[in-house]
Amino acid sequence: MILGCHVSFGNEQLLSCCKEAISYGANTFMFYTGAPQNTIRKDININYVEEAKKLMLENNIDINNVICHAPYIVNLANKSDDEKWNFSISFIKKELERCDVLGIKYMVLHPGSAVNYTKEEGLNNIIEALNFILSDNVKCMILLETMAGKGSECGSSLEEIKYIIKNVENQDRIGVCIDTCHLNDSGVNLKEFDAYLDLFDKNIGIDNIKCVHVNDSKNDILSHKDRHANIGYGTIGFDTLNYIVKHEKLKDVPKILETPYTGENVEDKNRLYPPYKFEIEMFKNNNFNSNLFEDIKTYYK
Repeated sequence: MILGCHVSFGNEQLLSCCKEAISYGANTFMFYTGAPQNTIRKDININYVEEAKKLMLENNIDINNVICHAPYIVNLANKSDDEKWNFSISFIKKELERCDVLGIKYMVLHPGSAVNYTKEEGLNNIIEALNFILSDNVKCMILLETMAGKGSECGSSLEEIKYIIKNVENQDRIGVCIDTCHLNDSGVNLKEFDAYLDLFDKNIGIDNIKCVHVNDSKNDILSHKDRHANIGYGTIGFDTLNYIVKHEKLKDVPKILETPYTGENVEDKNRLYPPYKFEIEMFKNNNFNSNLFEDIKTYYK
């Protein structure tokens, strides 16, 4: 089971990520190379990269399973402002270059929101941008994330993801990241996950799934809201998520938790605590933890 979580690109960059992941019992992780809400980035420190690679080897973490995520604020679907759209293209190209320096194979990207364009126009804007971005010799792949369908979000259906991939010229540099919360909120019944995988395989090809974001959802199916819940505390439920995490057809695909930090039942209400250590243990033990928040309180007290 290749299972990890979102970690912080701290003062020691990739080395900080690795240390945090190990503290949760993870054997992979996902990170942003800076804050997800902005495009401010520091130069990569190659010494931290080398130390991180050594620590990964010592702790059974395969760097080929480690995932980077592009910041939320870039939007390839909306080109009403040429300067912003071109900046998004340039920034993503630089992020992919940074991934190559770090030795990271995959970067997850939210396709974008059409805003004042039609959905078809938004999809074509994404394709045009991706063909600019993927025209170089960088190795890192972009993984299009399946979205919940809020507002004018693109990529909330298999048809939209398929359309983008089909029209990207450099097919070797494009793949998919499926997100369980987003799938649920977009209308996919995850209790029938095998049927979804069959449909995915027929339309896109299951080998194109390179990452799975594992999140419960605070919302009912087809809500189009995208609000993550802790594992087993949402509408998807532990058993369904456990089935997905252990699915034989996805056994070689990294699974990444992005569940909320919690302050529930913790004395210091001004600080939120990561749930990942305990949620990873749930999947390892095949057992839902009905005392999750109490365990977090005790552990971080």
